[in-house]
Amino acid sequence: MAKGPTYKLPPRRRREGKTNYHSRKKLLMSRKNRLIIRASNKNIIVQFIKSKFGGDSVLASAFSKELVKSYGWQLNTGNLPAAYLTGYIAGIRAKKENINDSILDLGLMSHFHRLLAAFKGVLDAGIEIPHKELIFPEGFEERINGNHIQNYAKLLAVDDELYKLKFSNYLKLINPLKITSIIDKTLNEIKRTV
Repeated sequence: MAKGPTYKLPPRRRREGKTNYHSRKKLLMSRKNRLIIRASNKNIIVQFIKSKFGGDSVLASAFSKELVKSYGWQLNTGNLPAAYLTGYIAGIRAKKENINDSILDLGLMSHFHRLLAAFKGVLDAGIEIPHKELIFPEGFEERINGNHIQNYAKLLAVDDELYKLKFSNYLKLINPLKITSIIDKTLNEIKRTV
């Protein structure tokens, strides 16, 4: 580490790798609402933020744990379908708060595909956010719908022992061969109640 009387210590959040202040400044200079998506190993957080001089304020938000509490979701809250549904909930809530457009703030990215899934959910809810369609990989819609999980379960269903080993957590709660219908049911529940 550098030493001496002219050395300036970077801000704490920059040293911890949590904030890139150069990109944050560009986003704040636009004076638009920011769509912030953050993902951990088990959860997804989607927020619409209005930046003010005294501090940021949250206009609308959704947390993936709400899927379990309010919409009967029985699966993991950190996977692609849960990220999509969380983004969809946040987008609908933003529409109710008369937020029609925003800019995307992904921060220092990790769990990139889950961030994209949540972003896709916000877009499908009707919020206009500048982006290129090329950002979504080929076959991304199928992954959001859970088809990749269902297809993998069908592939392993031939070998009963391997199937039970790989899908032991799913089998306690649901039938992995019907996961797309569960996701569609939850999406319809969200459309009905939010």
